[in-house]
Amino acid sequence: MEREGRNAEGFVFTSWSLHLQVLVYELLLGRGFRGGGGRWKPLLNRHQARLKAELARLKVHRGVSRNEDLLEVGCGPGAASQVPRFVRVNTLKTCSDDAIDYFKRQGFSYQGRASSLEDLRALKGKCFLLDPLLPELLVFPAQTDLHEHPLYQAGHLILQDKASCLPAMLLAPPPGSHVIDACAAPGNKTSHLAALLKNQGKIFAFDLDAKRLASMATLLARAGVSCCQLAEEDFLAVSPSDQRYRQVQYILLDPSCSGSGMLTRQLEEPGTGLPSKERLRALAGFQQRALCHALTFPSLQRLVYSTCSLCQEENEDVVQEALQQSSGTFRLAPVLPSWPHRGLNTFPGAEHCLRASPETTLTGGFFIAVLERVEVPSSVSQAEVSAPELRSSPSPAPKKKRRRRNAAAAPSMLPCTKQVLKTLTSWVEEGMTLVLPSA
Repeated sequence: MEREGRNAEGFVFTSWSLHLQVLVYELLLGRGFRGGGGRWKPLLNRHQARLKAELARLKVHRGVSRNEDLLEVGCGPGAASQVPRFVRVNTLKTCSDDAIDYFKRQGFSYQGRASSLEDLRALKGKCFLLDPLLPELLVFPAQTDLHEHPLYQAGHLILQDKASCLPAMLLAPPPGSHVIDACAAPGNKTSHLAALLKNQGKIFAFDLDAKRLASMATLLARAGVSCCQLAEEDFLAVSPSDQRYRQVQYILLDPSCSGSGMLTRQLEEPGTGLPSKERLRALAGFQQRALCHALTFPSLQRLVYSTCSLCQEENEDVVQEALQQSSGTFRLAPVLPSWPHRGLNTFPGAEHCLRASPETTLTGGFFIAVLERVEVPSSVSQAEVSAPELRSSPSPAPKKKRRRRNAAAAPSMLPCTKQVLKTLTSWVEEGMTLVLPSA
């Protein structure tokens, strides 16, 4: 049975028409079909030239040359469209110096390490920089598409937004550690953890979606990750007393969220509002349970909680409640004091949380909180807990000489109005029987 709804403009849609709109978008404005498409793919392929011709005719009719100029005034993606392309060098397979040399041989101009956000905003053409905070993060101009680049295809590069790189960096598990990635798919953060561990130690990665886990396994294999155990399991059902997790001192918790800070959402649906109160309550309830559950692991020393949400209900409120329930066992660690965007002032210590946004940090929207145990648990000997594992501002992992879609981190796609998509999609829904309007 098809689900039916109505969007903000009053357009009635069904689940299949939404699917069709996505496919039309990918065909005309994205990177084309890369798998999937189902029953609509042959039809769209058959009329591909006609659809593209109408898009060109529409631009002529509107007197514009770029797809993004079709957007109505006030509907543009704004700062989101100016976020640079961040590329993490996979130190399991290569190092920053070698990756930089490769790009230079391809005709790119390396501008050195950035010193400010203005350096990143000024990027254009084939210029690129080294990020000022993360030593393995390269920065290219916005809209740069590296999905076909040989280093990406070989797993030497990970296309990952800077804000998405912060959770693993701030968790900072030293080589040999046991780590839980509680809601792991699609796997970019997991591969980052493995790089920090130098594939020495164990990562227990959980996710409920078998299909996403299968894609994640492919991503991790391409990245050269060998220290990760994937499990199709609900993290809330994982027992903290299980002997397999007795040595887990680090947990990364990036649970399902509203995604209100995701760049792709801001680019594709500029001006959309925040999720409903009902949805926020449901999401925050799950996030709260997951965080409180994570804090019950007996050997846990450090935890990073992160979301790609802008909503206080999913961020500061969840952290505040978890801290209250921990009864003083955990506290917020003061990290990255120079980071310009801090947590909302909703409870004492919330300034230790980090926020990110296209406007303030030139990244996707993100929230990060680092929780650390106040005292060493009795189940872990003092000798097992080294000082580097408890540091609040970890140093970056050393480089090693010699290789994944956030979600997270797909390339920025050119925007298009819902009106345009609706018009083009309607022809497909009606079997392409309509005659194209004259210019």
